[in-house]
Amino acid sequence: MRQKRTQIRDHRAESALFFRRALVSFIGILALVGLLLTNLYHIQVSQHDDYQTRSNDNRIKIVPVSPNRGLIYDRNGILLAENRPVYSLEITTEKVDDLEDTFTRLRELMAITDENIARFRKERRRTRRFKSVPILNQLSEQQVALFSVNQHNFPGVEVKAYLKRYYPYGDAMTHVLGYVAKINDRDLQRLEREEKVSNYKATRDMGKLGIEKYYEDLLHGTSGYQEVEVNSRGRVIRTLKYVPPIPGKDIRLNLDIELQLYVKELLTERMLDPDTGEEIIKYKRGSVVVLDPRDSSILAMISSPSYDPNLFVHGISSKKYRELLNDKNRPLVNRVTLGIYPPASTIKPMMAVAALSEGVITTRTIRNDPGYWKIPNSNSRPFRDWKRWGHGKVNISKAIEESVDTFFYQVAYDLGIDRISDWMSRFGYGDYTGIDIHEESKANMPTREWKQARFRQPWYQGDTIPVGIGQGYWTATPLQIAKATTVLVNNGIVRAPHLLKDIIDNDATVPAKFDEYPPITNVDQKYWDIAKNGMYRVLFGTRGTARRAFYGAEYKAGGKSGSAQVFGLAEDQKYNAEELEEHLRDHALFTAFAPYEKPEIVVSMVLENAGGGSSNGGPVARKIFDHILLKPKLPDQSQTVTGAKLAEVSQ
Repeated sequence: MRQKRTQIRDHRAESALFFRRALVSFIGILALVGLLLTNLYHIQVSQHDDYQTRSNDNRIKIVPVSPNRGLIYDRNGILLAENRPVYSLEITTEKVDDLEDTFTRLRELMAITDENIARFRKERRRTRRFKSVPILNQLSEQQVALFSVNQHNFPGVEVKAYLKRYYPYGDAMTHVLGYVAKINDRDLQRLEREEKVSNYKATRDMGKLGIEKYYEDLLHGTSGYQEVEVNSRGRVIRTLKYVPPIPGKDIRLNLDIELQLYVKELLTERMLDPDTGEEIIKYKRGSVVVLDPRDSSILAMISSPSYDPNLFVHGISSKKYRELLNDKNRPLVNRVTLGIYPPASTIKPMMAVAALSEGVITTRTIRNDPGYWKIPNSNSRPFRDWKRWGHGKVNISKAIEESVDTFFYQVAYDLGIDRISDWMSRFGYGDYTGIDIHEESKANMPTREWKQARFRQPWYQGDTIPVGIGQGYWTATPLQIAKATTVLVNNGIVRAPHLLKDIIDNDATVPAKFDEYPPITNVDQKYWDIAKNGMYRVLFGTRGTARRAFYGAEYKAGGKSGSAQVFGLAEDQKYNAEELEEHLRDHALFTAFAPYEKPEIVVSMVLENAGGGSSNGGPVARKIFDHILLKPKLPDQSQTVTGAKLAEVSQ
């Protein structure tokens, strides 16, 4: 049998193959190592700053620090809005061994309710374990003291203090100051649009209404921050840097709180319950604004009834809010700037200036008033005067003194709606007054274009006639009436009513500045004097409609009353307030200024469903004038109180 041959191995070929493979592997390893080194260089050197920043972002956190909100004072340095510490009981769950046992013992000590616990559990789910979660807010001093002496029995539970806004004068200042409340989603959207959201990272509350909202940027201040080092769980290890916040600026208003409270009391009725003997307080529906015509600063502004703004600071309950919302007396509405009423006869002095300036009447014009007026050459129903038997021979001064409707029906007919609208717009009707709060209505100064757009109807002559006595389609706010009176008193100088007096910056004050308006020009001085003299005769003339209210006054003044109809009367229907429900009775309007020679005060008001303006508004205006002009004069603190001294005065 033939043996099989064994093949001899080719060692040279194997060596060459091995060498080639080793070389390729070595080159591959070098390439990979080179790639690794390149990548390491890229990461460690080229992108060092980027990755260092990312690392710091994980290690270092920026924690915003909220600023203290600026304070609000009245003109004499009395504190109207302050920041008070409030206390809350908070639990850090990481430090509590048995949470349920803690709840049980807290129930016995602090009267914790199921609602408190449910709210705590909800908040806990979105909060890290090492952060505290409130279980009870707005602790009283007694509760703080009680827990403090028992705190050693509650590891992980502590009392924390925060600053919250507080309004010491409650509902007396609500519609001026407004209030601050928790920032909501709508607020955040607005802050993002205005690119201010970064300044509110640590802020819980912001201004919602009134001065608090209008001057939010001044009062809020600028947030500070601290850089802190945290571990992987987000716990703060140490503070690296601290930049303190800049507190909001303090501001001072033109308001006099003593006068504000006095006017509020005039709109308050107090009586005793015949059964229980307890005091019953009833707030009249209406509004009063007091201005200084020399600069249009607002000295008092009351809307009645009102509500306590402190309810909103801590979060008002839905039940309480529904009560306010459904209250038929509408306490949530600022009647001074949002209340819309026919201006009634308060506009007759302004109509007189317009008629004299346009030449439709002269200082010698005399007309007979039989108690009614009809559109010439028409079969329309007559427009009645408030005095059914008429006033006889009437000139412009008597027409203002006795509030003769028929005289101003003819004036309106001769002027026409176009000229009436133009003139009354110069006095500020139909537009914003410029007051430094956002809650304001333009009301309505009717024009042809307005009626066409509103009702798709042309303007008729019959529409113009009631406008001549401040009725018909014409509406105004009490503040517009006050502004128009101020324009008249100042012979056509137009200024915006304003609440802010100055801004307090450390120990210095910066006076507030407001836009200037073009004055009413091309009016003879004697026409202004005739209108103001007519208003003087309203209060002191032998037949003045408000002469009884100002009988025996120790100063001279001028004024004009008005009664705004709530509903229209039929042609032969007679108005009888006693037979009507209260909400159907006329509104009482009154506007006045004093002293007559050099006016220092303008008072305007609307008392809803109160009846005649002279009999109801006149006495209120008289009391306000007496209170201001006849009380002993005190040193003017507004010129000497600044900066840090305000805190002393407010005490």
